[in-house]
Amino acid sequence: MKNVKSEALDSLSNLVALLVKDKALKKIVLSKPDASDEIKSVISPKLIANEYNLQIETFSKDNKAYHRNIKENFEKEIRLVFDNYSQINVISTVGECQFMRSKNGKETLIGDKKIKAKLSNGSFETVSENDNNKQKNYILSGNEDFLKKLGISDESGRIRDKMQAKFRQINKFVEHIESILDKLPKDNVNIYDLCCGKSYLSFAVYHYFKNVLKMNVQMICVDLKSDVIEYCSNVANRLGFDEMQFVCGDIIKYDMKLKPHLVISLHACDIATDIVLNKASENGADVILSTPCCHHELNHTINCEALSFVTKHSMLRQKMCDALTDSLRLLKLESEGYKVDALELIDPEDTPKNIMLRAIKKHNVSKDKLNELKEQYKNIKNFLLGNNA
Repeated sequence: MKNVKSEALDSLSNLVALLVKDKALKKIVLSKPDASDEIKSVISPKLIANEYNLQIETFSKDNKAYHRNIKENFEKEIRLVFDNYSQINVISTVGECQFMRSKNGKETLIGDKKIKAKLSNGSFETVSENDNNKQKNYILSGNEDFLKKLGISDESGRIRDKMQAKFRQINKFVEHIESILDKLPKDNVNIYDLCCGKSYLSFAVYHYFKNVLKMNVQMICVDLKSDVIEYCSNVANRLGFDEMQFVCGDIIKYDMKLKPHLVISLHACDIATDIVLNKASENGADVILSTPCCHHELNHTINCEALSFVTKHSMLRQKMCDALTDSLRLLKLESEGYKVDALELIDPEDTPKNIMLRAIKKHNVSKDKLNELKEQYKNIKNFLLGNNA
């Protein structure tokens, strides 16, 4: 590690030492690293073997995470780490402060004086040792056979470094399913995963209903890629997931012979998400859980003079089209008799594709209300697409 002369970083590392001493530090997020193979680092207090440590977790571009613990000389050691980043955010129980270094070397430190003033007053909350060491109680542990066979965990049940984000994503999706169980049949449930891909989610959902909830389940997973379907079928056979079927085919043409109680889809690309939602709603699915992937269609076709002040900026145009696309999808489902929500699937630090669309079938919705929503959907599309409508 290099050692750069910097009064701002000296002051910041001194502040961190004070926060550590008073147990007021929550975490430090370090971004814009000098090292080209890194993404960021996060420093947080941990109690390890009954000793107070600062744990540094560094995330690299090859999807690996590396850990290092500091248990003494906090100010000196942290100062060395700080040298390698151009943006540092310190979060504590007494406030937040930020360090920034511009490309020309100009340094700015904001918020440190307010934190020091509050520390000197002695009136603040501390971070308990229990808070530092809480472990997330996941529905899946990592020791399940299907996770091992899919390469998410090793034979000992430890989640592989590069699969940590995927493991959190799967668990969060299962948590969302847990929240809608009262909308599904109590004993026999038919589940479809449309555009199932490698089927990490499919196996988790089947395992949850079959092995955790002990329910009778029929699960059908559909995708166009024959090699993926063959691989997943072999995994299901080896696991003894007998009521899990993989079908190679176009979901537009696929005939849902079983009444769909739950339809799921994880990151179906672009208009594939629309095809999934249409298929599910046309067949009267009780619950639809879908996380969209890329949103290109509207970005290519939007033709709205009133929004030109946004669309002339390509990055803002894409962000707006992402939100508009998912909002239109939800409005269309609402016009078909569903109660709809847009939820956060997982921390956006894990993936920017973190929005989940949830639709729950309603009953006794008036035709007038549905027609009103259909007209609203049509008018908004015409407004956005102009002459392309």
